[in-house]
Amino acid sequence: MNRRWELDLLRGLMLVLMYITHMPTRFSSMLGQPFGYVSAAEGFVMLSAFMAGMIYTSKAERDGIPAMRNAFLARALKIYACHAALLLLLFTIIAALGISRDEPALKNLIGFYLEQPLAGLTGGLLLIYNPPLLDILPLYIVLMLVSPIVLERGLKHGWRGILAVSIVLWAVSQFAVSEKMYDAFVTVTDLQVPYKETGAFETFAWQFLWILGLWMGALTATGQMKNRKPFSRALITACLAFAMPLLIWRYIAGQVPVEGESIINHLFDKWHLGPFRLLNFFALLILIMHFGEWLKAHVPRLPFLQTLGAASLPVFCMHLVAVLLALSVYGESTPQRAVWTDVMLLFGGLACLYVAALITLRFDAEARPKTRTAPG
Repeated sequence: MNRRWELDLLRGLMLVLMYITHMPTRFSSMLGQPFGYVSAAEGFVMLSAFMAGMIYTSKAERDGIPAMRNAFLARALKIYACHAALLLLLFTIIAALGISRDEPALKNLIGFYLEQPLAGLTGGLLLIYNPPLLDILPLYIVLMLVSPIVLERGLKHGWRGILAVSIVLWAVSQFAVSEKMYDAFVTVTDLQVPYKETGAFETFAWQFLWILGLWMGALTATGQMKNRKPFSRALITACLAFAMPLLIWRYIAGQVPVEGESIINHLFDKWHLGPFRLLNFFALLILIMHFGEWLKAHVPRLPFLQTLGAASLPVFCMHLVAVLLALSVYGESTPQRAVWTDVMLLFGGLACLYVAALITLRFDAEARPKTRTAPG
């Protein structure tokens, strides 16, 4: 399966935006959520699901459903190995460095682990304890494990029921159902990991973006997306009318729509994918799909971003390593820190991401003729 450069470019862009947002510099707040009240995480999850839908649907049609299941499992195990390695790095070298320098930012990030090391390590390896920054890969692993069941069902029986269930789960997630279920689980098992330490991403909410991307990727692989009717002018106008004011307001009000506690902020909540946030995402998605061919013809290919996107998992892991090292040595961003230090952190880390991508792609290129494995 040939790579689609525009998807690699978009994933590379999402990776750079996540890196800039997470790296503790003065540039984080101004470049976080640059397109409105939608973050790079939404785009990255959707793109990852879309590519998984394309790749594994093609594999199912070519090699059969069992081969597709095995490919999903192998990918999930690879992601789990990366997550476990990052956890061990955080709990050993990064933790020792941050404690020796007495950096509050790093100590706060792993506060539960420092209080209960055994419960933290065990819970982390079981994907229950998820410190900040290390909570998206566990979500990714869970979604990858569920995907072969969903994809097989969709290919055999259609996607209408799957999408309906996914929407219901998203709606239920807006009412703290996961927390109540977790509390019940803790009562039965006497688990020592508090709910707030299980990660910021609400799985029942974020599965909706994944299922949507998986569905669209499967339709693309089977050629059904080619028959999609063009979006109406009224819909495009409505999307522009919704997205543009939010884009402007984001740079007037900042990354939180309204100061203080407000129902509006809950409607734009990132972790639960609040309704207005989801509408903002859909408006941007429809606009990108509508103007996609024009953008492909006029946007420069930007090899730097394509390279990052083509090696997304190693690049994502390297971005976490760079951010954790920065937090353990420099701590949170402060106005007193010299500008050149922030510039060094930002561009030094980007260079590391690019080197990680180049090394990964070189190894993949050398291994491919020997193993003759399909991409993905």
